[in-house]
Amino acid sequence: MSSSSSPLQAGGSAAQAPVEAFLATAGVRVGGSGPADIQVHDARFFDAVLAHGSLGFGESYMEGWWDCAALDQLFHKLCTIPKQRSRSTIKFWTKLQYLVLNMQSKARAHHVTRAHYDLSNAFFQLWLDPQMQYSCAYWDGADTLEQAQRNKLELVSRKLHLRPGDRVLEIGCGWGGLARHMATQHGASVTAVNISREQIHFARQFCAGLPVEVVDQDYRDIRGTWDKVVSIAMLEAVGARNLRTYMEAAHRALREDGIFVLHTIGENITRPHADRWILKHIFPNGYVPSLAQLASAMEGLFVMEDWHNIGPDYDHTLMAWHQRFEAAWPQIQALDPKFDERFRRMWRYYLLNCAGVFRGRSLQLWQITMTRHRSGTPYQRIPRR
Repeated sequence: MSSSSSPLQAGGSAAQAPVEAFLATAGVRVGGSGPADIQVHDARFFDAVLAHGSLGFGESYMEGWWDCAALDQLFHKLCTIPKQRSRSTIKFWTKLQYLVLNMQSKARAHHVTRAHYDLSNAFFQLWLDPQMQYSCAYWDGADTLEQAQRNKLELVSRKLHLRPGDRVLEIGCGWGGLARHMATQHGASVTAVNISREQIHFARQFCAGLPVEVVDQDYRDIRGTWDKVVSIAMLEAVGARNLRTYMEAAHRALREDGIFVLHTIGENITRPHADRWILKHIFPNGYVPSLAQLASAMEGLFVMEDWHNIGPDYDHTLMAWHQRFEAAWPQIQALDPKFDERFRRMWRYYLLNCAGVFRGRSLQLWQITMTRHRSGTPYQRIPRR
């Protein structure tokens, strides 16, 4: 595989011993026979990891410098390594950038949509479920991804206590699957906001003829009030500096006795920024909030009625996506020349990396149900199967 486009530089062999020692702390061997062990094809791998950490680890995999029979098991093992504070110059400047700048300002808001969600609707259609759900499914009683995603849509709808005629605001609607479900299965009227060009185009067609309006709008510009507010897998694009602004926007939009359901990935601890490989190659300017950050952002605005963690279900979801992605690869490759082998390795690494991290419980998936601070209306928690 050509490495002419790689930013990683060749170096000496002195990096091999410390990298191998680091991996060994998680029970991962270089050249071992276990499914989580690493097979190195190019010695530049060691220099890349030592110099660039997780960024070098991921980019060297994209270049084909190493392989692993079970990437998900590798990352599950790596979750056992205690996180150490690094004093490297690169990490210092990355941290400083996120502390000083608003990396998720309105001017930057389209970065992740252009780099990720606007790749191609046809691309995502080849391996997502028919409802085009690109967030954690709910596997309770489900044997297939399709059923698990329908479970998730219905679980959210039940938490909202939807009734026919309810006016619902969906902040960040993806390809319109939840809006369609709420309209067809519960008789709701939905206003869905999004800033992804491709997703908006698809959602408008997917929800044609239904009481669903898909609006090209940033969450900061939302005006009006609704009976219910819901947001699925959108908060990760908001950023630490904007969490309070986001909660205030949801609060303004929610009727006094309404219900707000938020579905988001969550961190166990507060971090200054996301993983550098993920930031560069998958979700530019992305950020996963911690429990403490979310609690602070909603303080004085909402009553937290229910905090439901379905994080283990994301491992199952990601493994299903990976299986479908690999099965669909011939069709994906035929869509566009940019979907080459390096792109395939990048997505394989992304999906299986995340599966292993959720399996290791380093990341969570929270569904938080809230009511307005002074609503005075008791919330009836739904029974769970």
